[in-house]
Amino acid sequence: MTRYPVTPEGYAALVAELANYKEVVRPQIVRDIEEARAHGDISENSEYEDAKERQAHCEGRIAELEGRVASADIIDVTKLPKNDRVIFGCTVVIENGNGERRTWRIVGEDEASVESGTVSYKSPLGKALIGKNEGDETVVPAPSGNQNWEIVEVHYR
Repeated sequence: MTRYPVTPEGYAALVAELANYKEVVRPQIVRDIEEARAHGDISENSEYEDAKERQAHCEGRIAELEGRVASADIIDVTKLPKNDRVIFGCTVVIENGNGERRTWRIVGEDEASVESGTVSYKSPLGKALIGKNEGDETVVPAPSGNQNWEIVEVHYR
């Protein structure tokens, strides 16, 4: 089984989503199927077909989440020795030549969200930052061309 890194917060979110699917979504779909069956002939019953389709999607998502939870490698950066090296889970402040600063946290694939300031370790930015140290410069491939960034700060929080 392939292990994949996840932050403690990301793991908690996966577990919560799995619990929601098992305890809320799945039982509601079962009730919807029972109600649709009560209407009689299911061969032309669109509510029944819709509920069965949602059930298939739900079961697929549950299986996917169970696999993710089982193969998660939880990495808590706060329990690692602090240094100025960029690793999975740390927060990085970068600056370009124009003085523009950005702050990113390196996280797992399921956790990445530009809106929340997180980036996947597998993304071009994540790959460009991992393994570098404070003061290092790195080149990040982007659709508009390569971008140069300096690593200003590394935080393990």
